[in-house]
Amino acid sequence: MDAAALRASLEADYADALDRLGSPDLLLALSGGDPDPTALLVAAADSEYAARETFREWAADTDDATLRETFEAVAEQEADHCRRVRDEIPDAASHDPERSGPMHAYLRGRSDPIQRIAGGMVGRTLVSLRTHARLIQFFEGRDSGDRAALFRDLRAETETCLDDGLATLDARADGDDWAAAEAVAGYTITLAADDLDDALRDL
Repeated sequence: MDAAALRASLEADYADALDRLGSPDLLLALSGGDPDPTALLVAAADSEYAARETFREWAADTDDATLRETFEAVAEQEADHCRRVRDEIPDAASHDPERSGPMHAYLRGRSDPIQRIAGGMVGRTLVSLRTHARLIQFFEGRDSGDRAALFRDLRAETETCLDDGLATLDARADGDDWAAAEAVAGYTITLAADDLDDALRDL
């Protein structure tokens, strides 16, 4: 297996979960049942903040200098994403970001470098690409051009993170590493979809 085959396999095997994460139901889950722009922006900021914290933790506890640099770069990108989304939130000073959730709790429990790359830079980004696409459609539908443009930019930068993760796996993975990478990335997607389903059931 290589990185291109890994992505293709994940998008085929977890197509249903990824479709749910990009569906209109996502807006209901993120907003507590009322797709209000502010609620969706808060949820998006929480997601970017949680990702920042995950990659900061990973950067702080790796002895691999190259991997540390990779994780630090992602943490900086997620911090920038969080700031840019928060700038769109009315009364952002009152926003107290959520640090985790089932997906990030799982990711932070990974210690193996291949699993971290696969879960955080492949599985998580495949989830984010779907959620960003749905948010773009939402804000386009409300004639909110600036916010739609913001999420288009975030989506493009997330796609770059995915490409970097896949390239890093190609450089590092060998043999059984690919099976581990596929399992962790797939479970990351599943957790995100299950969290969405749980939120919908709670409405």
